Amino acid sequence: MKKVKIIGVPEHFNLPWHLAMEDSAFEDRGIQLDWTDVPEGTGKMAQMLQDEETDLAIILTEGMVKSISQGNPSKIVQVFVASPLLWGIHVAAGSTRNSIKDIENDKVAISRLGSGSHLMAYINAQNQGWDTKKLQFEIINNLDGAVENLTSGSNAYFMWEHFTTKPLVDQGIFKRVGDCPTPWPCFVIAATNAFLEAHSGLLRHILEVINTYTEEFKQIPSIDRTLANRYEQKLEDIQQWLSKASWGQEQLTTETLNEVQKRLFDLKLIEQIKDASEFLWD
Repeated sequence: MKKVKIIGVPEHFNLPWHLAMEDSAFEDRGIQLDWTDVPEGTGKMAQMLQDEETDLAIILTEGMVKSISQGNPSKIVQVFVASPLLWGIHVAAGSTRNSIKDIENDKVAISRLGSGSHLMAYINAQNQGWDTKKLQFEIINNLDGAVENLTSGSNAYFMWEHFTTKPLVDQGIFKRVGDCPTPWPCFVIAATNAFLEAHSGLLRHILEVINTYTEEFKQIPSIDRTLANRYEQKLEDIQQWLSKASWGQEQLTTETLNEVQKRLFDLKLIEQIKDASEFLWD
């Protein structure tokens, strides 16, 4: 049995992996998939890939592109979630701010530098026509840290996946002032170069299994109820999310990669636009 370490966020997008593991679908191919939840998100996961603390990661596209551009010895092996991620933009429930235009000069609470919450704050600011050089950040590590930060009167705003934070909006902890979708497929599967060099055949087996599960995921009977129960979401919220979500089984296209690079370069978050071979596993 070959052991493979994999990491991802503890969110509803990743249920296909857990269902496949519960069905022993990887073990049937001689693979022991060792999953670790990383609630801190993409910045932490990129660091874990760089430090070879994991073999694979299910990670935000823009964060992985930035990390590889800055020297992370890893590659994107394929798209995992093909639909955009809908980032909710949140303030404390008692805040006087009610719209995106109200937060232009406020600090941004982010999980860490290089995270999705960090990079998407730039994308949102650019979309709004704000001066991105004026953005200021407070590092809060994870969703629990964001709750503590916003409710303690920081006056920061916080961007996180719309449906993951919906229960906090419903409970009157956060107020959502708007949304910002990613302009590209949101999650990719990434692997360290060391793993790719040593175990490319093993990776192909893993991809065959997970692609089978994601192709059929939305047809699973009562999958909406399963998701709602496991991730403590309202059924109608999960149904709305499922109607928008789609999973991918192909490599990220060069065109999409270059679009991500161009946005990051325009925002001065990467130093140059590099060849696709630097990023994409062939």
